[in-house]
Amino acid sequence: MLTIYSDTHRLQHGKAELIDGTLKPCFENPSRADMVLQEVRSRDLGPVIEPVAHGLAPVLRVHDAGYVEFLQTAWQRWTAMGRDYDALPKMWQIRRLRAAIPQHVEGQLCYYSMDCGTPLTAGTWPAITAAADVALTAVDQLAAGQRGVFALTRPPGHHAARDYCGGYCFFNNAAIAAQSLLDRGAKRVAVLDVDYHHGNGTQDIFYQRDDVLFLSIHGDPATEYPFFLGFADEHGEGAGLGYNYNFPLPAASSVALWFAALDTALGEIRRYAPDALVVSLGVDTFEGDPISRFSLASTDFLRLGEQIGGLGLPTAFCMEGGYAVEPIGLNAVNVLEGFSMRQ
Repeated sequence: MLTIYSDTHRLQHGKAELIDGTLKPCFENPSRADMVLQEVRSRDLGPVIEPVAHGLAPVLRVHDAGYVEFLQTAWQRWTAMGRDYDALPKMWQIRRLRAAIPQHVEGQLCYYSMDCGTPLTAGTWPAITAAADVALTAVDQLAAGQRGVFALTRPPGHHAARDYCGGYCFFNNAAIAAQSLLDRGAKRVAVLDVDYHHGNGTQDIFYQRDDVLFLSIHGDPATEYPFFLGFADEHGEGAGLGYNYNFPLPAASSVALWFAALDTALGEIRRYAPDALVVSLGVDTFEGDPISRFSLASTDFLRLGEQIGGLGLPTAFCMEGGYAVEPIGLNAVNVLEGFSMRQ
């Protein structure tokens, strides 16, 4: 399997996030991609190539122009005030506050952020544009005839909505890839999110559309981040009604229950009959993940890949979560190897 990778991801290296009421070193850091790339190479998964630059036009197909401009200019505006440390919001535009976009960068940081665990840094902009190019180059390769491509995207993307960042995510790489597939001629695309945390951003982007089927298997938002989206009764709106499937599972759910949800999701994908599939590949469902509460073993990720491969669809895998750093490469590459066994 071909892997797309950019070393530019290293430029996004937040110093701290607010978690459990204290500032702690960011769980999302460059070592995650390092470990995955090391495993890709050590197991000879296939060639590793750099992404091709695609510009901002494909990003603007899924993200609000004002939000993109904010991300592009925020660090320069932040440091112009004499601040050389990472930027985090100090409040949010919440119920019964005006939905007006502030002019000041500090206010815009609050407006465009979902949480205070996603630090904006000196390297955020080059890192997130490179990650989008990684995802788009994966689509290029599918268009050229590859059956499966791994976009080693970092920062991850599935929590980034049309006009806000959060959950370590700024641009929604999987959504950008799905839209690019449509723009290249696909009539229908499915996005399967297997991260422990609900892909709220991807749902937000496609919730009113019937050309992208979105399915997410995740920890129940009644108790798990992102808390305010990902419930089973969210089926889509307007033209998108019936094209959004959430499978929220209680924390500590068994492996058997997780795979039962996967089987149902795969059945819905077969029924939809898409031209291509994008997988938001989070491996924080692993039994040893420090911020998640499922119990998949490393061998279960081989099974996951095999079942996705059984769909027989051109597939782009976009890397999402996974915070047990030592085994993240093993778990991610197990999915990819399992997929390749069915091709």
